[in-house]
Amino acid sequence: MAIREDRSEELVKIGDLNSYSRQVYTIVKVVSKTEPREVTSRIDQSRHRVAEALVGDETGSIYLTLWDDAIDDIEEGQTLSIKNGYVNLFRGSMRLNLGRYGSYEILEESPISEVNLDNNLSSQQFEQPGRRFTKSGFSGRRRPTRRRRY
Repeated sequence: MAIREDRSEELVKIGDLNSYSRQVYTIVKVVSKTEPREVTSRIDQSRHRVAEALVGDETGSIYLTLWDDAIDDIEEGQTLSIKNGYVNLFRGSMRLNLGRYGSYEILEESPISEVNLDNNLSSQQFEQPGRRFTKSGFSGRRRPTRRRRY
């Protein structure tokens, strides 16, 4: 693994990512990008655009989730330096995300000559953990309350 010049974080290869990867620093090449779709936030009902870009390096590929302005900034064939990304499961498959604290930079020179599409981490299906019972009740999605008859 290469060490980044400006920070002590190590660059991670896509093939080394797992569903629990956090603070991901990597360099990827954009292979393709989906058409954006509109979604509504559950928190404040605001509207956002979301798309996915298939990105990768010589060890593998994964879908990168793009939101709003990033959709227009990122194009096929570009090389990106991802800083402080994370991996999560969306509908059972791995996705690389930037989130609130992550960022990207478009690089002029590409150290990646070929992307390994045979090892697409997003094509693997994972079983998402179910809800667990805690002292205060079930964790995860809130369950509807059952009305009692008296």
